[in-house]
Amino acid sequence: MADTVFLNGQVITVAQDNSVAEAVAVRGNRIIAVGTNAEVESYISPRTKVIDLQGKSLLPGFIDAHLHITIYGTNKLGVDCKARSIASISDLLEALRDQAQKTPKGQWVRACGFDESLMIEKRYPTLAELDEVSTEHPIFVMRTCAHHSIANSMAMGIAGYDRDTPDPQGGRIDRDAAGALTGFLVETAHMKMFELAAFTEEEYKEGLRLASEDFVAHGITSVHDAGGYGPDNYRAMQKAVQAGDVKVRIYAMICALNQSEDFVRKMIDAGMVTGTGDERFRIGPAKVFTDGASIAPTMAMREPFDSRPDDCGILYYEQDELNTILGEAHAKGFQITAHAQGDKAIEMLLNCFEAALAAHPRENHRHRIEHAGVSAPDLMERMARLQVVPIPNPAFIYDYGDSYVTNIGKRAGYMFPARDQIDHGIIAAGASDSPVTNFHPLIGIHAAVNRLSKTGQEVGVNQRVSVMEAIRMFTWNGAYASFEEGVKGSVEAGKLADLIVLDDCILDTPNEKIKDLRVEMTMIDGELVYQKQDEEVMQS
Repeated sequence: MADTVFLNGQVITVAQDNSVAEAVAVRGNRIIAVGTNAEVESYISPRTKVIDLQGKSLLPGFIDAHLHITIYGTNKLGVDCKARSIASISDLLEALRDQAQKTPKGQWVRACGFDESLMIEKRYPTLAELDEVSTEHPIFVMRTCAHHSIANSMAMGIAGYDRDTPDPQGGRIDRDAAGALTGFLVETAHMKMFELAAFTEEEYKEGLRLASEDFVAHGITSVHDAGGYGPDNYRAMQKAVQAGDVKVRIYAMICALNQSEDFVRKMIDAGMVTGTGDERFRIGPAKVFTDGASIAPTMAMREPFDSRPDDCGILYYEQDELNTILGEAHAKGFQITAHAQGDKAIEMLLNCFEAALAAHPRENHRHRIEHAGVSAPDLMERMARLQVVPIPNPAFIYDYGDSYVTNIGKRAGYMFPARDQIDHGIIAAGASDSPVTNFHPLIGIHAAVNRLSKTGQEVGVNQRVSVMEAIRMFTWNGAYASFEEGVKGSVEAGKLADLIVLDDCILDTPNEKIKDLRVEMTMIDGELVYQKQDEEVMQS
């Protein structure tokens, strides 16, 4: 008999036939029946908890196939530049002063989510302004894209950056006309500072707990972590999962943001391989960065940006370097992937996949492309032929779509091209890239369906998908991207009981209102880990 039964619902199974049922029965951590009310009621005993869905939608738990759980969580421990109280540089500096007063001398003062375009002054703070906040604390302000930052003099000294320091490959240490440091750091120069501004193990654990709470409250039951703070990131995640502080399931990419090549090699040498672990924590692909961000923009393009005709973005690697590090990981059995936003970077990564598979053929490799932003038609054909799994970020269209239209013009018509991917038979798994943008899966689904920016501007409306197709991107496709479609990603008997209940019927909701839906209940492993408290949830 069942431990929990859901009745009278719009059960979106995401099964192969896209069937919609009425009821679900759960025993232990597994789904044991899906069907009509009459069929599932036979599993009810006096001990069964019966939940009346009252016609609301029940879905498989959302899977975010690319976010940074540790970074998101630890960001909550510092200054949040996205807070409504921070609308100007002076607001930011005041918040940093408050944080410095609470922080022991010599320890980091951090701010995240900064966007100069949202400041009244339309600029970054200066190194001198950060020094006025404190010269006794290293101060680190990270842009919302997580590819740029600005730091004070103490932080620059810790990083070993001075006016004579050469720019690292794939990055820039900014200087003024006189050659003095401005504190502004781009790409790999920023990544080094990011890793130096690391946290204690206790801070990691607290950040992970906070992140997990937020994720399950929005229906996320599994995440693919895209890297953070190197080895400490992995230790903290595993300990937090073991302690039960993290409820979401984690598929952890092997990636350190600054020196990912060295870190990947160390993990290969240690004998790690994709799939190691269990249903709560599992090792994912080996990952490196190939280019910059789409919203700065610094992504590597085949043709210049419309907004900057002399600029084609930044590449982290030459082709032979990329082939060597990821080719070695492929040969040792890893699923391989890379951050690749611009069409030039995507082309390089596809070249890498082709070389790796030619040297060491493998069926069902499911090599991935994280973001796969500007996926031009010729690249789409190659993705389909190679059977790679792109990981697009539809919410970027909603949050940053206006900048895409400005920076890449007509090429925005194949930015995160979900329609083309589906039509080519490509399995693309939806993701947020949080904390770069909002992690709420319903915003990602809304954006994939509507292809409108926050201001209402159309951004490649030729790439719109149906609601059911968008749901699949954030459920079954995510499970496929981690080789786990046999145990999760759909509501079918025998699969893990990772389920969510919305506050309305998503299939009957107007497309323009999808982002306004809320998660009412989240179940992971057969346990109700979240129930909305501010309104009655009907239970018998």
